[in-house]
Amino acid sequence: MEAIIAAPDCATWAGRRDQALFTLLYNTGARVSEAIGLRVGDVVLDVSPVAHLHGKGRKRRSVPLWRATATTLRQWLRHLPDTGPQGYLFPSCAGKQLSRSSVTQRLAQAVAQATSKLPALAERAISPHTIRHTTAMHLLQSGVDITVIALWLGHEHPSTTHIYMEADLAMKEEALSRLQPIATTPARYRPPDQLMAFLQSL
Repeated sequence: MEAIIAAPDCATWAGRRDQALFTLLYNTGARVSEAIGLRVGDVVLDVSPVAHLHGKGRKRRSVPLWRATATTLRQWLRHLPDTGPQGYLFPSCAGKQLSRSSVTQRLAQAVAQATSKLPALAERAISPHTIRHTTAMHLLQSGVDITVIALWLGHEHPSTTHIYMEADLAMKEEALSRLQPIATTPARYRPPDQLMAFLQSL
């Protein structure tokens, strides 16, 4: 994620917008529709930075912003033509709402750029929704409670979020399997004769 967020060319207006957009997507775990629909008035960047997202079924949720995210957004606002409360936070070059396909295309360009420095990215299929999954996994691995993650992502039922817990367990099992060669037969514990004699006397 760090490589992808750093990939856009911040010497250009579109590059600065993309970096701010990817940063917010990763911080909030927002759906693409939620991110492109954000207005300037939906983010608070003062003492307690927060983004007010409008999710499915017109449900609104507030997600805290990291300091780094708030700093990035403040810098982006300096380059935004319309900083009024109703102006789009991440507009197209024409000042209109970005489309989902545009976000997907811009992300693909960033991934391609990041791949030159991090070749392992070439083996991954990365979409805007992948960023949402990444946010959930990183929150889980940082010790955030699964119910909090459900609220963070705007899941109606916490059970929807359990897929991340299962994925995390699968990753841990895979890491554990690497601790010893697959061909190695686990040694079976053999208690000493003295211990066996004591246990049999009980």
